[in-house]
Amino acid sequence: MIVPVELVLPVIPLTAGVFDTQVLKHVMLAGPIVKLVLLLLIGFSVVSWAIIFLKFRLFKGIERNQAGFARAFAEGKSMSALYEQAEKGEKSPLTEVFRAGYLELTRIQRERGEDGQGGRTSPFPVENVYRAMIKTTHEQVGGMEDLLPFLATTGSATPFIGLFGTVWGIMNAFSGIATTGNATLATVAPGIAEALVATAAGLAAAIPSVMGYNYFLTRIRTVHTRIDSFTAEFINFLERKVDKG
Repeated sequence: MIVPVELVLPVIPLTAGVFDTQVLKHVMLAGPIVKLVLLLLIGFSVVSWAIIFLKFRLFKGIERNQAGFARAFAEGKSMSALYEQAEKGEKSPLTEVFRAGYLELTRIQRERGEDGQGGRTSPFPVENVYRAMIKTTHEQVGGMEDLLPFLATTGSATPFIGLFGTVWGIMNAFSGIATTGNATLATVAPGIAEALVATAAGLAAAIPSVMGYNYFLTRIRTVHTRIDSFTAEFINFLERKVDKG
């Protein structure tokens, strides 16, 4: 028996383009508590993406500046020239640590000159320079870590906020079933669907935040390691200069 073509063709285009409109419909029909949860999750997500964007630009500039400054130091430029470059150029944690060490060094040299000490009567306090650089290092690392706790909070809290919205929506769905006495799939599905949207929104806010948090922590460790290496090289340079002088 030959099946007529017109009986087969209408079966194909059932789901194309329907998913997005159905999700929006479930959101609009959700209860006030679920809508409040969704608005809260959207707020978390927007702020998290703003932080991710700002931090990405920050670390891109830091790495560009640090590479150029470290190259200038390795080329053997004078301290005054490096300080001028650090003052006039784009600021970065590495240049700020150098500035702290250089300013402490000049302060010590000025005080020793005013006291009439020629540098050989007492050991040169290289440890003071080191402490000044370490202090600035901690301050710079703390600055780079600003706003990252929000990403961590978003990554850990938003799935549970979404789950709360889901549980609340399902409770309302089953409450409606108890009221109407109708437990068909057509009755239950819309309520459960709008509740599950909250879970999806929670995961959509949490996943980028967790990935961004871990990514930027890795970038901070990389910058911190480079600063520690530069500090060690700077102190070694001072100690060699003191030994010669």
